[in-house]
Amino acid sequence: MTGQKQETIVMKRDYSLVGESTRKAIETGLASAEWYHTDVPRKVMKDLMQRSDLPAIRDTLIWILSFVISAAGAIYFWPTWFCIPFLFVYGVLYGSSSDSRWHECGHGTAFKTRWMNNVVYQIASFMLMRNPVTWRWSHARHHTDTIIVGRDAEIAVMRPPDLLRVVVNFFGILDAWYSMIALLRNCFGTVSAEEKTFIPEMEWSKVIFAARIHIAIYVLTIGLSIATRSFLPLMLVGLPRLYGCWHMVLTGLLQHIGLADNVIDHRLNSRTVYMNPISRFIYWNMNYHVEHHMFPMVPYHSLPRLHALIKHDLPVPNPSMWHAYREVFPVLIRQLRNEDYFLKRELPPTARPYKDEFHHLDELSGAAE
Repeated sequence: MTGQKQETIVMKRDYSLVGESTRKAIETGLASAEWYHTDVPRKVMKDLMQRSDLPAIRDTLIWILSFVISAAGAIYFWPTWFCIPFLFVYGVLYGSSSDSRWHECGHGTAFKTRWMNNVVYQIASFMLMRNPVTWRWSHARHHTDTIIVGRDAEIAVMRPPDLLRVVVNFFGILDAWYSMIALLRNCFGTVSAEEKTFIPEMEWSKVIFAARIHIAIYVLTIGLSIATRSFLPLMLVGLPRLYGCWHMVLTGLLQHIGLADNVIDHRLNSRTVYMNPISRFIYWNMNYHVEHHMFPMVPYHSLPRLHALIKHDLPVPNPSMWHAYREVFPVLIRQLRNEDYFLKRELPPTARPYKDEFHHLDELSGAAE
C-alpha cells in the first residue's frame, strides 16, 4: 500500500539440530539433497577410488616413529627446558595430525584393510576427545548436509562469527571442554536429543560404552600423575589435545569458513588451499577440500591427482594459508554486522556454472565483490 513502509523479516540462523532451521532445511529440500559433482569418467573415478594399504602404512609408520622419538625426548629431558621442542612435536602429532587420521580412517579410505582403518580411527578419536561412535555418524551427516544450517553438526564457525571463540580454540580450551562434557554425559548413559537426530538407536549403547572406555583411560592417567607427583603423564595423554591442536585449527578453519551456507554445490561452501609438504603430511591432503567433499571415497593419497583432473571446474585454489586468511578475515568482520554476507567463489571460464536453483545465490546479499 502506498505510503507504508514494507518490513523485511530476517530469520536468524538456528544451528541446533532440533530447531526451526532444521525444519526449514527439511521442508525446502536442503536436507539429504542431490549435490553437484564435476563430471569424471567412470573408469577414471574407479581408478582414483582404488584403495591401497601401502601409502597409509608408510605414512602411519612415520607417524608412529615420530610419536616415539618425540615422546622419548620429552620423557628423557623432563622437566628441563630441553623437553619443550619434543613436546611441541608430540603435541602437534597428538592434537593436530590425529584429526586427519581420524577423518580418513573414519571414511575407511586410508587403508585397504578394514581393521587397520578401525585401529587408527579409534586411537585418533581418543586423542581428539571424540566419541568414535558419535563422530562417525556426525561426520556422515556432515557429508550428507554440508554446511546446511540445522542439519550439519560440524559447522566450525557460525554466523555471526564468535571471533573470541575462534581464537581461544587455537588452544583447544572450549573444544576440549565441550568434548569432555559430552563424553561424561555419554559415560553416565545419556545420549542427547541432538545426537539422537543422526545416531541410529541401535548405536546408542555403543556410544555409552565408548565414552566409558575413554573416561576410564583419563581417570587412570590422572591417577598415575597423582601417584608419580608429576604432570608428565598428563602432558603425554590428554593435555596435548590443548597445546598441540593449533595446526588442526589453522588448517581446519579454512575448509568452509566465510563461504556460502545452505547451498548444494561444494564449490560454493568448501575451499581448496595449496599447502607446504609438512602441513600436507599433518593434514593428509585435506587441503584439497572441495575435491574431498565432491568425491569422499577417493583416498587421501589420490586427492592431488583428482585435483589435477577437475580443477578446470573448480574455483582457483588459494595459493597459501596466509592468502586464504587474508581473504577470509574481512568476510568475518562484515558478518558481524550482516550474517548473510559470504564470499562467493568465482569459477574459471572452463567451469560449469552454478545452477539457478541453488537457492538464489545471487539474491542473497552476501556475494563478495
